[in-house]
Amino acid sequence: MTAQELPPLSGKVALVTGASRGIGYGIAEALVARGDRVCITGRGEEALKEAVERLGADRVLAVAGKAHDEAHQAAAVEATMAAFGRVDFLINNAGTNPVFGPIAELDLNVARKVFETNVVSALGFAQQTWRAWQKENGGAIVNIASIAGVSASPFVGAYGMSKAAMVNLTLQLAHEFAPRVRVNAIAPAVVKTKFASALYEGREAEVVSRYPLGRLGAPEDIGGTAAFLTSEQSDWITGQTLVMDGGLFLNAGVA
Repeated sequence: MTAQELPPLSGKVALVTGASRGIGYGIAEALVARGDRVCITGRGEEALKEAVERLGADRVLAVAGKAHDEAHQAAAVEATMAAFGRVDFLINNAGTNPVFGPIAELDLNVARKVFETNVVSALGFAQQTWRAWQKENGGAIVNIASIAGVSASPFVGAYGMSKAAMVNLTLQLAHEFAPRVRVNAIAPAVVKTKFASALYEGREAEVVSRYPLGRLGAPEDIGGTAAFLTSEQSDWITGQTLVMDGGLFLNAGVA
């Protein structure tokens, strides 16, 4: 989308974590496309710079840092407030999955790292946006969970546990932040991103064959849903986790 094609500003502002690529970028793109201004975060400065150039530097800013770093969380929210004067929406997308294997053999230090990045960072960002804007002015939060958090997930157990915690965090925040702020989660199945590539590369046709809708997810699928959950059309929805799985769970029924 070129600068000439951008819609009028909506007056709303979002902060999207882990948004230099993949699902986070897809969400940022969807929000910019409807007129929001957006702050994106991530670890790599160069990747963030490229994302800003593609999305539009007049409407998007980037703050580099590690999601679990409290100083980075504060800096991202402060930069958003300084540049745009508000932060209506928070999309907690930053996550990690550094290990594959049986949970019985899981290094507990790795488990701690996964929870720090995937869960504690989301809580930290929610606290920051609540204090900076949402407590007094309202808004919405969308947490990116996973179907790994609502089912057994062999070989990605730590990731699954953290995403289950994200689902419960969504419930806790929705209860505590009501009625000012709505909080929901999206739980995708496999989405075609670099992050998830180990789950389908080299055997995509085999993986896709298990999906009734005949394809894996795309970042824009999640982007459209995040845009809906931060729109007026979803004003009576809070505390929910929306599974986006291309029909994958339909195959769990009795054959």
